[in-house]
Amino acid sequence: MNAEERNFALYENFQKVNAIAPEFFEQYEVKRGLRNPDGTGVIAGITNIANVHGYVVSDGVKTPDEGQLRYRGYDLYDLLEDDSPERRFSFEEVCYLLLMGELPTKDQLDRFVSVLDSERELPDGFTASLIMRNTPPDIMNILARSILLLYAFDEDAEDRSAHHEIHTAISLISRVPRIMVLAYYAQRAKYYNESMIMHRFIPGQSTAETILSMLRPDRQFTADEARMLDVMLCLHAEHGGGNNSTFTTRVVTSADTDAYSTYAAAIGSLKGHKHGGANHQVLAMQKEIKANVQDWSDEGQVADYLAKIVNKEAYDRTGLVYGMGHAVYTVSDPRAVICKKFAERLAVGTEYEAEFELLKSVERLAPEVILKEKGTKKDMCANVDMYSGFVYSMMGIPEDLFTPLFACARMSGWAAHRFEEIVSGKRIIRPAYKTTHSGKRPYESIEKR
Repeated sequence: MNAEERNFALYENFQKVNAIAPEFFEQYEVKRGLRNPDGTGVIAGITNIANVHGYVVSDGVKTPDEGQLRYRGYDLYDLLEDDSPERRFSFEEVCYLLLMGELPTKDQLDRFVSVLDSERELPDGFTASLIMRNTPPDIMNILARSILLLYAFDEDAEDRSAHHEIHTAISLISRVPRIMVLAYYAQRAKYYNESMIMHRFIPGQSTAETILSMLRPDRQFTADEARMLDVMLCLHAEHGGGNNSTFTTRVVTSADTDAYSTYAAAIGSLKGHKHGGANHQVLAMQKEIKANVQDWSDEGQVADYLAKIVNKEAYDRTGLVYGMGHAVYTVSDPRAVICKKFAERLAVGTEYEAEFELLKSVERLAPEVILKEKGTKKDMCANVDMYSGFVYSMMGIPEDLFTPLFACARMSGWAAHRFEEIVSGKRIIRPAYKTTHSGKRPYESIEKR
């Protein structure tokens, strides 16, 4: 215990000072996490941007249903169903749809891509003085700091007009992927004494191509890899107003702050282990299963180890099977379905095929194991994190970039929700909190305490 801890009693009383008796939540009918008793979300707003569907509530009964994710009314399956070689990239089109409300024509998309391309350049000296200087160990913090610092290079940063809001959003959608790769190499140089590779972006490349081209030391990648990364960006671009980082975007926007502060706050939320950072838990759990199950093709062995996890005897002793279950989806998560399909395409016939089959076994067996070990049947499906880390690993993308890639994709969704909040929200978001102090406490002078 250091001197500060010895002299500051709050360290000793942290749990006591901040604890609230569980009965208060029941007494005042507080919906923790803005969740109803049946797990459904409390309706906190209206949106035209996305619909996340996973169950049907009829006469007060919640019934599981096939998952659906729609962007501006368009089903995600429809947006990504075209696998033809001519249809190589979709992310830029998805960004346009989220920001502008409609799917673009060929001419509109070409103009949009041209604007994105023109915005990738960073201010003079930004990389050397702001990304490489005092580099923190987590890339998400570098992204948040970089976005806040870009405020200083915008003479109209406090402008809330539609023109400036759209320009700022497009600028960040274009720049954040580039900042991410530069930040990754700055991190590796500072903390791991590795070489710092600083490739220039290549004009005319898509967002997915730009990321791979800047990240790979030899700048080489296959068309399948670029298409897979493009699909992953599409899957993470938007997920309704209720997810934590998008709700953060709404809350901060409602206070009438600038765009840069808003998006930095959203990144802070996404970094959390219960949100975008959850993919690290999934990957770590999968690594432990691979290390401890001798025969990956033996479902009995896989089920036995899952039972240890469920019974808090393995992995992090929480009893959670990471990658399984979602707050909304019950029967299926469309993002996981699409991700799994493309993952199989990349894995079949390669060294990763056995691992892919193992993940399929985990997905299939987990609900059965939970029912057997706990005696409870849960409406549970694989979520997108079950396969996303595997896909990134197949492409050689470092784990430190998993959540930052999520942020690169979600910038367009956050921007769309910020726009909607500016136009339609009108009031600062301020829910109520009930105090546990029912009366006034008598004050005593410091000499009498």
